Amino acid sequence: ATCRHGCKYGECMGPNKCKCFPGFTGKTCNQDLNECGLKPRPCEHRCMNTHGSYKCYCLNGYMLMPDGTCASSSTCAMVNCQYGCEEVKGEVQCLCPSGGLQLGPNGRTCIDIDECSTGKALCSYNRRCVNTFGSYYCKCHLGYELKYISGHYDCVDVNECVTNTHSCNLHAECLNTEGSFRCRCKQGYRGTGFDCA
Repeated sequence: ATCRHGCKYGECMGPNKCKCFPGFTGKTCNQDLNECGLKPRPCEHRCMNTHGSYKCYCLNGYMLMPDGTCASSSTCAMVNCQYGCEEVKGEVQCLCPSGGLQLGPNGRTCIDIDECSTGKALCSYNRRCVNTFGSYYCKCHLGYELKYISGHYDCVDVNECVTNTHSCNLHAECLNTEGSFRCRCKQGYRGTGFDCA
């Protein structure tokens, strides 16, 4: 089986036919499936979509059960957690719906962990980290774009001279470089390449 554009989060099952891993969708399985928008809803109260999955959490005063339902809890109501709570050995602990969130100093609200600045994020050498609330993702560096080449996705140089996304002067020629471009004034003109006279 050959899939010309590949299957990013799935496997090739037939000519250009992908079978996506759970949590992903699209012709090439390159899109995250928003499980929170599915019918029936996977969570009883609130749902947070994550990359390839989702997390359930409960309204204040309720406790998250292992099956994703929310049970009324007077202890949770007293603690006043932002995202519901759980009881561990008789002790009430507030929950955060994602590993990219941590309990704040008050022990009730969740604050974001910036994985990009703490070094927790794992991005390949040619990608940069972008922090999001509760998580992060890896994006190609500026001047590069994500393309499917020889069996996998990679960040490849954008040729600004060909795509016409350069800002060279009308009287200058565009020279592509890795991740960027240069401008050089044509013969008979002088300047930076952005300004030629």
